[in-house]
Amino acid sequence: MKTTLNKIREFRPCAGGWEKLLRTLGKTKADDEPVSVIQILDSNGLDDALWCLRAVEGHEREIRLYAVWCARQVQHLMTDQRSLDALDVAERFANGEATHQELIAAYDAAYDAAYAAARTAAYAAGLAADAARAAAAAAAADAARTAARAARAARTAAHDAARTAARAARTAAHDAARTAAHDAAHDAAHDAARTAAHDAAHDAARTAAHDAAHDAAYAAYAAQERELRRVCELAEQELNK
Repeated sequence: MKTTLNKIREFRPCAGGWEKLLRTLGKTKADDEPVSVIQILDSNGLDDALWCLRAVEGHEREIRLYAVWCARQVQHLMTDQRSLDALDVAERFANGEATHQELIAAYDAAYDAAYAAARTAAYAAGLAADAARAAAAAAAADAARTAARAARAARTAAHDAARTAARAARTAAHDAARTAAHDAAHDAAHDAARTAAHDAAHDAARTAAHDAAHDAAYAAYAAQERELRRVCELAEQELNK
């Protein structure tokens, strides 16, 4: 599958990608010399190669089937039958087994499915926000009541402590100092260990999740690139027959 720099330029490519492609091809301006999608893929990567497919003529079937293939890689995430039906119709249309009217109808149905999903998500988000606000208000009320009880308890404790301290000031002061030092050291060590363990577990989980997501995205990206190369090579073989 091939195009030309002049055809690509008609679609107003981004400056960075355009300049990179020109440098790779050893050119300073656009012309009508054929440029293969694989050349663009090797030069600029998958994103730019996919963007340049709009400038490729005569390979609508291959491009449409490739798009369907990409969508089917995440087909397991599609829960609305209208979305799945749209993939089937698009594939049949590319193979000459469905009419343009069927394709339009499938597109409209898939669009309605996407709109319904977005509306449902927005409604769910609104409910979640309402629940969060209610929970925050309830938590604030509970905190206020707890603080009031704590204040009363603190006043009582302070009164009792003062009275006890007056009866046995010297002995209590000595014992309290020694006990407080021991307890403070124990609590500090315990808190430090618990915080360190929590932080380590949190960091490990976050790193593992990030790495897994990155690996999955990279695998999907690599698979799309391999499939595009395969499609281009098959198209080239058909032309050379």
